[in-house]
Amino acid sequence: MKLWYSFLKELKLASKSFYFYIELFFAIIILVVVLYAIPENFNKRSTEYLYLDMPDTAKMSFEDRLLQEDLDKTAMETEIKVKKDLIKVMHYETEDRDIYLANSEEDLILLADSKKQLGAVITVDSETMPPTTSYKYYLQGYETDRLKNLYKVIHNSNMATLEAAVEDQEVRVLSTDYVTLSDREHTMPSLLTFNGSLMGMFIVAAYIFLDKEQGIIKAYAVTASTVWQYLMSKTLVITVTSIVTTAIITIPVMGGKPDYLLMLLFLICTGFFASGIGLLISGYFRTMTKAFNVIYLLMVAMMLPAIAYFIPGWEPFWIRLLPAYYIIQGFSELIVKGGNTGYVLLLSLGFLAAGTILFVWAAIKHKKSLTA
Repeated sequence: MKLWYSFLKELKLASKSFYFYIELFFAIIILVVVLYAIPENFNKRSTEYLYLDMPDTAKMSFEDRLLQEDLDKTAMETEIKVKKDLIKVMHYETEDRDIYLANSEEDLILLADSKKQLGAVITVDSETMPPTTSYKYYLQGYETDRLKNLYKVIHNSNMATLEAAVEDQEVRVLSTDYVTLSDREHTMPSLLTFNGSLMGMFIVAAYIFLDKEQGIIKAYAVTASTVWQYLMSKTLVITVTSIVTTAIITIPVMGGKPDYLLMLLFLICTGFFASGIGLLISGYFRTMTKAFNVIYLLMVAMMLPAIAYFIPGWEPFWIRLLPAYYIIQGFSELIVKGGNTGYVLLLSLGFLAAGTILFVWAAIKHKKSLTA
């Protein structure tokens, strides 16, 4: 009963605090950004800049093939501004590509460099029999080794042979019971990790530091309530707020796709873990100013797995040592029905156990320094 009374009191106080409305406002901002700034599906069209270094006959043949692929079977002459110069190009628009033919290799290099896109010089040597075609690519430096190796070998084989080999491959569908996410929905796990779990670490620490500054903790120390009840009431307030803000973001975007009951369990466990970190930090520092660097570095480190989430080709081993990696993976399984329920339950149990250890540690630390 004391814990329930303390929780209700803290919830009333939190509803009047600045941080409570910051959380709600931040959740609304995320929702607006997701609905109106992030498209349902990103534009997957690629842009290529080419220069045809070949005899006129071969060049006309190449351009004819591009015209056959063009949506309206018409090439459009246009100009692209590069710094103070206007570079004339021919524009071909296919179903998945925008192709620009430059008039010189120098123009091609300027375009590829300024637009940060792929550039290629296609050369035909008509003096050999049969004529040979070579390709010189201008890359941006961020391409993976796999892509670079592909550019090296793709032109060493007959494309018709490669296409035939691909067509002859047997494809077996192992499962048809899956739901495809839009690009907008794909951003939800990382956003829910930050809003629903990691924000709790910052907010609960802010509440404790605010109580220290206002002298509430010193008054609390002489009451009959225990330290763990005080800390748990703060944690419960953060949990309730996280549930509300997560619902604000998730329901309008995902509708009825997620398993909300399992998400509630996972959110409580991960929020308890993140709050435990915040409680522990607040036990070692007297003010938010002194603890800010530690909180900031932790939040940055915790969000690094989001980079790996959006860049599948980049996932170093050390990323898996960060708890946020598994929070994102858990939300990924939760945002659609049919996810790996066992995996989410295992993660929930792990975060609950880790959160319990942190909470006990924080309670011991606060008991020693409650009135310091």
